[in-house]
Amino acid sequence: MRVLEQKLRDILNVDIFKEGRKKELFVGRPFYLDYEITQVLVSDAWKHRVKGIPQGTFLLAFYDGEDGVDEVILLRALTPSKLPTDNDVVSSMIEYYKDGSDISGRAGSATSSKLDDFTRYEFSFSGLQCRVLGAFYKLKEKIIQDGEETYVEKVEFGADLENFYSANNYSVYKATDSVLREIVNQRDGTIVAGNENEFKIGTVRYSSSRRFQSSIGDVEVYISPQDFVGKRTALFGMTRTGKSNTVKKIIEATAEISQKAPNSALPSSPNELQPFTDEGAPQYRVGQIIFDVNGEYANPNLQDEGTAIFELYRDQVDRYSIVDKTDKGFKVLKVNFYNELQAGFKLITNGLSDQSSTYIKSFCTVDLTEPENYRMPPNEKTSDERHAAIAYDKKVAIYKCCLYEAQFKLPAQSNRVKFYGDAKTINQIVPDLAPHNGLTIEEASRWFKEVFDAMDNDSHRQKFDDYRQNNKKDFFDEDMLALLTFLTRKPGPGKQASYSGYRLLRQFQGLHTELSRSSFEIEILKALRLGRIVIIDLSQGDEKIRDLYSEKITRKIFEDSMDRFTKTLTNNYIQFYFEEAHNLFPKKEEKDLSDVYNRLAKEGAKLHLGMLYATQEVSSISSNILKNTQNWFIAHLNNEDELKELKKYYDFSDFVSSLLKFSSGNDKGFVRMKTYTNPFVVPVQIDKFLANRNV
Repeated sequence: MRVLEQKLRDILNVDIFKEGRKKELFVGRPFYLDYEITQVLVSDAWKHRVKGIPQGTFLLAFYDGEDGVDEVILLRALTPSKLPTDNDVVSSMIEYYKDGSDISGRAGSATSSKLDDFTRYEFSFSGLQCRVLGAFYKLKEKIIQDGEETYVEKVEFGADLENFYSANNYSVYKATDSVLREIVNQRDGTIVAGNENEFKIGTVRYSSSRRFQSSIGDVEVYISPQDFVGKRTALFGMTRTGKSNTVKKIIEATAEISQKAPNSALPSSPNELQPFTDEGAPQYRVGQIIFDVNGEYANPNLQDEGTAIFELYRDQVDRYSIVDKTDKGFKVLKVNFYNELQAGFKLITNGLSDQSSTYIKSFCTVDLTEPENYRMPPNEKTSDERHAAIAYDKKVAIYKCCLYEAQFKLPAQSNRVKFYGDAKTINQIVPDLAPHNGLTIEEASRWFKEVFDAMDNDSHRQKFDDYRQNNKKDFFDEDMLALLTFLTRKPGPGKQASYSGYRLLRQFQGLHTELSRSSFEIEILKALRLGRIVIIDLSQGDEKIRDLYSEKITRKIFEDSMDRFTKTLTNNYIQFYFEEAHNLFPKKEEKDLSDVYNRLAKEGAKLHLGMLYATQEVSSISSNILKNTQNWFIAHLNNEDELKELKKYYDFSDFVSSLLKFSSGNDKGFVRMKTYTNPFVVPVQIDKFLANRNV
């Protein structure tokens, strides 16, 4: 790695105006030029000499009009273009075909062609249409040192043309070797490509066919992790085109730069440190969280030479799983619904959000928030605080009874509840149970069911009236009645049990564990704040459960980051990785901007939250997320609808035809890459991820 970095730093000092204009790299001359397009006259002999001009090749058009003007236009080869003489050439070829004449042989090779020299020469020329990507030019920058002015010459790149001259004033050369390295590693701003905080992602590759390219040395392409941390990154392509491999390379790059952070812990008070050091490393370690739908990041697998991300960074990784795999080093991704009331109830309400029944909606709106000063001694509470605590205890008790009836396993330390029942009135309905002394969950369930039915019993109705008169409120408020409807499965006191009620909760049993004492998302957040890598193995979970956990964890991290931001506290960078993102993200037609993934895309930058998402189809992702995406990796797409969507972004329209073509065994990892600080798309063959670096 360090050898390649030093090599690239040395090469990037190359003089593009000298090295890029070698005679053997000449490919032709423009005959048309404007701000967007140029058309170049090329010949077969020139193309052969430079070992071909595949679609997407970077070319340099040097200005020849006058001495002392150092400017070169950067071009990308697109498609053949027509010459004014093409019709005559085609007519001549047809005549030769009809006569049975041999017109074979490469232009310039007289020994293999029976054409006369003039005709062979005329046939060898063709037109090439190119995209204008911008221009390199030299500037003199004034520097004042010790009171004296000096001027230093430097090269800049502009992503447009400030001016252009007649096409005949330019000559075009193919960019190769050191010059090509400088072009593809071009950066906006002050970042120096190839510095020690950059990461080799792959090599330049123009085409699926590599007959010429196999005989040419590789040209390394680097990425700056600064382009990714706190930014949004998209990977699109059909299955088995190398998306996951690219994700792993980015995770690896981020982990490498994170280790160079000078500070390992966040400060407890506001500070004014810049997000990055002068050397380009983040000030604080970067947390990374991977939602591993297929289990390939968290578990050993053959495609990574027998290992995976978790083994490459074993000391920095925490792994979570929905199923119990503690024997394999995983933590259980479950909630103790009896202890973590808010977390468990939120999972339930999220899971029931698509239900339309009124009683279910009433259940989902129950407020289980702990009242203010709830844990203060009773003699220190105001009257209102005591009443709020009494109501809260009853709601919690009924909710736990619902969980018990739905067969959620009871934890040993939470098998009893205690609440106020009023000895003079309501307690007389079930005289053998005294709730103020504490009841088992089973006893409490029986108590609430009997008391609920008693509300419609003539012999007990007076007790509820007396309680209302003495306390100026009903014994059961609206939230409690909604919970009781779930517990009894009855539409009202004394009615038949006709509702599904607590049975609806059984689908969430897989989210519950009686063993945990703290919420998993709090543990995950703490790990990410320390710059650790968290892998959530969702490969063995139900799809609905997977979505619930992903949303829950993402929202917790987002809310914590927003809270720190509003308190002017520092956020370290945290990176989210979403595989099969179409299953989690809002659809393109959805307009709900409050969705956590939309908010992560639109507001994450200021909170130092980055996200990388991978999926097969561009059209499957909300436009709100696409419009806020800075980094793009595009592999093979197999239909024009997706390409039509892709054409809306950056200069991907130049690659539409090549993205449709795919050779399954040969093209894995072949992507078109646009990063935040690189002003144009670069075609890249992504390096293979080798978690075992000795392989």
